[in-house]
Amino acid sequence: MSNYNVNNTTVNILLGWIEEDVIAIPEIQRPFVWKSSKVRDLLDSLYKDYPVGYIITWQNPDARLKDGTVSQGKKILIDGQQRITALMAAISAKEVVDSNYQKKRITIAFNPITEKFEVLNPAIRKDKKWIPDISMVFKQGFSTFSYIKKYCEVNPEITEDQLNTIIQKLLQLKHSSIGIIELAHTLDIETVTEIFIRINSAGVNLSQADFAMSKISVNDAFDGPLIRKTIDYFSHMMKSSSIYENIKQNDTEFSSSKSFSKIEWVKGYNTNIYEPSYSDVLRVAFTFKFLRGPISNLVSLLSGRDFETREYKVEIMENSFKELKDGVLKFVDETNFKRFIMILKSAGVIHKKIVRSQNAMNFAYALFLLLREKGIDGSRINVIVRKWFVASLLTERYSSSPESTFDFDIKRFASYDDPMDYVRSVEAGELSDAYWDNILVANLDTSVTSSPYFNLFIMAQIYQKDVAFLSKSITVQQLLEERGDVHHVFPKKYLQKNGYNNRKQYNQIANYVYTEQVVNLAIKDQSPNQYMGKVLSQIEGSGLNIGEIKDNEQLKLNMKANCIPESIFNMEAMDYDQFLMERRQLMAGKIKDYFQEL
Repeated sequence: MSNYNVNNTTVNILLGWIEEDVIAIPEIQRPFVWKSSKVRDLLDSLYKDYPVGYIITWQNPDARLKDGTVSQGKKILIDGQQRITALMAAISAKEVVDSNYQKKRITIAFNPITEKFEVLNPAIRKDKKWIPDISMVFKQGFSTFSYIKKYCEVNPEITEDQLNTIIQKLLQLKHSSIGIIELAHTLDIETVTEIFIRINSAGVNLSQADFAMSKISVNDAFDGPLIRKTIDYFSHMMKSSSIYENIKQNDTEFSSSKSFSKIEWVKGYNTNIYEPSYSDVLRVAFTFKFLRGPISNLVSLLSGRDFETREYKVEIMENSFKELKDGVLKFVDETNFKRFIMILKSAGVIHKKIVRSQNAMNFAYALFLLLREKGIDGSRINVIVRKWFVASLLTERYSSSPESTFDFDIKRFASYDDPMDYVRSVEAGELSDAYWDNILVANLDTSVTSSPYFNLFIMAQIYQKDVAFLSKSITVQQLLEERGDVHHVFPKKYLQKNGYNNRKQYNQIANYVYTEQVVNLAIKDQSPNQYMGKVLSQIEGSGLNIGEIKDNEQLKLNMKANCIPESIFNMEAMDYDQFLMERRQLMAGKIKDYFQEL
């Protein structure tokens, strides 16, 4: 049996199917992202009888009902949403919803004399040669005869017969042929997911999460559109609270639902720590609620798949939608989300740029929600999540094969009576003395400033409330919050003057430290033994030269907090490599202390 059938239909029939809900367009498979000029070009291609590609649909697998009969679902639009939406906007005068959830008209004008399409603008609106909105021609009751007569009166250069021929050709747009590829309903979910991703990868990159969102959108029976909107609106409001009013105005049905009341709090909330996308919301809700990692499993479950018998059952579908809805509502719950953010802050995360692993954040939140579901004590949850989150950054646990690792870890946490036992077992196996003394030190040998290990060092400094290098009271956290920059312990210009011209040499992360700009300017391009000598002089009473430290004990504490070796007082360019080695060991030691204190 073929995996697909190829048929032809017309624009008119296709739009009728959409109106009658025969083919379900996932409302936000993605927002309408085409530029208006692309809508114009599509109509021009149809007018000239050029091919415009295929629409691809797939019917849900037949789900077996309890009485033994088979339920056939709607056809899902796998590819072609933007084209169909464009046709509905231009021909049927339907409003589209843009990426800010604002409704807008895309009005296409047509010049019968030049047979040219254009996006309506003020100049065209004033020009009598243009039909300002082609949708008027397709409306029921449009009088071709009357319109031709009026048009030719103000545009005598075209005859009534010529105009009639062109208008009839324009009306033929609705009878233009469009190919439809129908994927066989017998195809398994994994294959259809792969087809979906491959088809769309040439345009906007799509993923299994996109396909899962499409799958959710088209299931009216089990609140699919409500679940999808909760996910989508929450993630968009998290990035831009201004769309709140757009949602209220343009989606009154959803804005009057309980689900909307669950996410309204986001409109007044700002966080620069964890801003989950819709795929993040979906992944976290699925992982903690279903104790699984691969999103393809979610698509199967939402189709009602029984993994043992390979049959599709309505009761599995119904339960899967119910569990997913509960998981999503727990994700977007104000108390849950804000408590999780506080846990991240308590680990030294004050900005998302400190944590480059979204997967680590996602799993940490899934773990938090799972532990709450298990009824673990709140203070205990804080420790477990904080510890696991940092451990996953230290080992880059979710940097490769994240879905399978999510699957493995969430199942283990669910199976332990005391989830902290699993944390300890991983710590014993992967964070032994060999890790702290050798592996971490080696990992700090890099010039990549986005390195998770340098960020872990900064998190440790924030956690321990460390003061910036050679500062008396300005903390590392304060500098970060004010967008302060890192500077070089061995100044860059000084190293360049002494033969270190390779960026990978002078930009080693072990040469980086957070410093006040005024301190950095005072250091300029001096060698460490020079500028540290001046610091010692001001302690002895010579007046302030660099920073505000005037006490020997303060200086020692400052150097310890910033992992600056005591040998710095005698160091010149020839000692740079030795400095890097010593500082990496001190930084690794600080990160170890920080982790053990969590």
